[in-house]
Amino acid sequence: MAAVDYPLDGTLDLHTFHPRDIKDLIPEYIRACQEKKINQIRIIHGKGTGTLRRQVHSILDKHPEVIRYWHEGGSGGSWGATIVLLKSL
Repeated sequence: MAAVDYPLDGTLDLHTFHPRDIKDLIPEYIRACQEKKINQIRIIHGKGTGTLRRQVHSILDKHPEVIRYWHEGGSGGSWGATIVLLKSL
């Protein structure tokens, strides 16, 4: 299978990925963003049952490059998206 070129703009929409890929995808996306000097990212996980959100937050809790994260407020996604502040390289 050929690799898919995903735009690196600081927003990662998980709806386009299989849940089993999230564990490896998020750390790789964080690394790629830091290399491009993108230090705040938005991860769209959707509201649903909250399973994917909990999985994302568990990964972020353990990632050494994450300073902090929070749910996006207002009309930007609320519980369906998480904003992540990363350490600068």
